[in-house]
Amino acid sequence: MSTIEQNNTPESNTPQASKVLDSLKSWKIIIPILIGLGVTIWMFCREYQPGMFDMIQFTGWSIFWLFVASLAMAIRDIGYMARIRVLSDYDISWRSSFRIIMLWEFASAVSPSAVGGTSVALFFVNREGINIGRSTGIVMVTSFLDELFFALVFPIVVFLIGYQNVFGIDEGLISGFAKLAWIGYGLKLSYIFVLSYGLFVNPQGLKWLLVQIFKLPFINRWKNKAEEMGDEIVHTSIYFRHWPFKRWIKAFVATSASWLARYWVANALIVAFFGIHQLGWFDHFVVFGKQLAMWIMMLVAPTPGGAGFAEYIFKEFLAAFIPMGAGVTIALAWRMVSYYPYLIMGVILLPRWISQIKIRHKKSSK
Repeated sequence: MSTIEQNNTPESNTPQASKVLDSLKSWKIIIPILIGLGVTIWMFCREYQPGMFDMIQFTGWSIFWLFVASLAMAIRDIGYMARIRVLSDYDISWRSSFRIIMLWEFASAVSPSAVGGTSVALFFVNREGINIGRSTGIVMVTSFLDELFFALVFPIVVFLIGYQNVFGIDEGLISGFAKLAWIGYGLKLSYIFVLSYGLFVNPQGLKWLLVQIFKLPFINRWKNKAEEMGDEIVHTSIYFRHWPFKRWIKAFVATSASWLARYWVANALIVAFFGIHQLGWFDHFVVFGKQLAMWIMMLVAPTPGGAGFAEYIFKEFLAAFIPMGAGVTIALAWRMVSYYPYLIMGVILLPRWISQIKIRHKKSSK
């Protein structure tokens, strides 16, 4: 029996389970909401001018394009659900995958962007009936595929659309945004190279290297965590390194569909509020490219779910395509569609999900 198939049932790790659940208290949604709305109000007060909303149009077509924006987010979630089903060899049902993705997004929404919800995603997958070894592999490969998408698509988009179109003139805030984007891209690329080596070339060697690095005096407090991560890489490699290429293609297509759908949300919102003629056909691709850069920049955001930082960067980075003074409104609408629904879904699903897990645990212990 391989390491990944060892007896790790979904009801194991009880102390870890309570620790994870404590980190997801529903009241934590207050923090990103206050930060996000606080920054939005601050930007609004700073930029308010009489007549600033005159350019905003709201017609029957606005409702249609708001529906398109919401549909794009739905496609994004369906792509994530399809991917996790592929990675689990379809052992996770559509219903379970919906719970996992919604709770995962909720965890990401209440965690700093650099941390995300990955640290608790393993717990969600495990509690849906997948043993610890496979849960670890699914979560790690999910992260790998996300970073691979960014690593491949970002330079292609910048090349096709043009550096100047994506980042604007090289001065002031725009220059700072470009630096943030390339720093984030460098971090993602480094993660891809290291994880690829560990998953597909030499997992034991990477584990050994991690342990040696974390023996250094100033970081040795995390040595045990490094050993755990090394074990996770080894377990994941055992399960996925000989996976059929066809399945990798399916998982990556689902990943790409998910992210691509999300990047068209801003386009739909701009059209919803300012009409179909606000953006030319090439402008749509520029807005798409800017959103790709924005999500990479948000990697360094220290606030839960990038709250505050996301609203600010959206308003500043897409200013050229939004009439003067309306950027704050569109930034808020963007977050209302792409961020706040996950906070709401988390509050609704988390208590019920915890109750079901406790009932399941009681039954299994009898």
